[in-house]
Amino acid sequence: MSKLLSPLIIRGVTLKNRIIVSPMCQYSAINGLANDWHLVHLGSRAVGGAALVMVEATAVSAEGRISPDDLGLWNDEQVEKLLQITSFIKNQQSVPGIQLSHAGRKASTTAPWKGRGKVAVEDGGWQPVAPSAIAFADHYAVPLELEKDGVDVVIADFKSATERALRAGFELIEIHAAHGYLLHQFLSPLSNLRQDEYGGSFDNRIRLLLEVVDAIRSLVPKDFPLFVRISASDWADGGWDLKQSIQLASILKARGVDLLDVSSGGLVSYQKISVGPAYQLPFASKIKKDTGILTSTVGLITNAMQAETILVNEDADLIAMARELLRNPYFPLQAAHELGDTIEWPIQYERAKLN
Repeated sequence: MSKLLSPLIIRGVTLKNRIIVSPMCQYSAINGLANDWHLVHLGSRAVGGAALVMVEATAVSAEGRISPDDLGLWNDEQVEKLLQITSFIKNQQSVPGIQLSHAGRKASTTAPWKGRGKVAVEDGGWQPVAPSAIAFADHYAVPLELEKDGVDVVIADFKSATERALRAGFELIEIHAAHGYLLHQFLSPLSNLRQDEYGGSFDNRIRLLLEVVDAIRSLVPKDFPLFVRISASDWADGGWDLKQSIQLASILKARGVDLLDVSSGGLVSYQKISVGPAYQLPFASKIKKDTGILTSTVGLITNAMQAETILVNEDADLIAMARELLRNPYFPLQAAHELGDTIEWPIQYERAKLN
C-alpha cells in the first residue's frame, strides 16, 4: 500500500488515508449559519475519499469573523446545520473536523469577490480587536487593543465554541493560530507590542495560545484529537520565524496538541514569500524532525507522486490540500489509481471506478 493511502491513528480517531481537506473559507454564510452550499462543498470532498474534511475557519464570536459572510459557532442556532454536515461526512467514512478561529485585526473585511478592505460599522461591520492597536494595512480598520478582560472573553469564546463543536458532531478540532489572525497576532512581535503578561518575551507572546489549548483540551475527551495551525514564518524581518515555531511545537506537544498544521505568512502586508511547489514543506519537515510532533503540510501540492514522496521521506505525516481539492474533489480516488493502489469508492460511483 502507498503511504498516501495508508491509515493514521491519532488518539481515538483513525484517518483512512493521509489526505485532508485544508480549511478553506467559502464566505457563504448568513449570520454565521452553514447552509446547503457548505453541505455540498464539504460533502463532495468526503465522497471523493479525503480522510479528514476540515470545515473552514469558523468564528468563535461575531466580532471574530473575517467577513460578515463567515461561518460561526457563537450561538446554538449555528449547531443544527453543522450537525447535518458532520453526519454526512461520517457516513462516507471520513472524519469531520473544524477549525476554530478569531480574525483579530483582520476582521470586519469584505469577502474577496465583494471588494477589498474594511466593512464600515454603518455598512454592517464592527470594531476589530487585537493585541495592539496596529492595522494590518492602510485599507483595514485600526483595531482596539484588548484589555485583560477582553483576553479572558476570547478564551471563554473558544471554550463555548468547542462545546458547540462537540454537540455538532465534530471528531477533531483545529485551533487557527496562523495567517495573521488573532492568535498569530499575539505570537508575532510585529503585531504584538504589549507590555503586560501577553507581550514582550516569547513566553508571554505564546501565553494566549497556550491558554486556549488548555481550555479546549479540558473540555474534549482524552481520545479527541487537537490540532493547531501555525504560520511557521512571517516572511518578514523581525517577525515570527521557524526557530520560534520549533520552540512552540515542543511546548504544544507537551500540552496535548497532537499535530501541527504548518503553513506560513499572512501576518503583514509586506511579506516576501518565495512560492513554488511544496514551498512550505521545509517548515513542516524541520518541526517534525526536531520535536517529534506530527505535522501536516500544505502549499502547491498538486499530484499523487509529489504527496507520496513527501510522506515516504517522512517530511510530514499528512497532506493538507486546498486548491487542488477545489479543482478536483475526487483527487484521492484518482491518486489511488495513479499509485497503483486501492481505495474504497462510494457504491453509487463504482461503475466509474478506474482500472
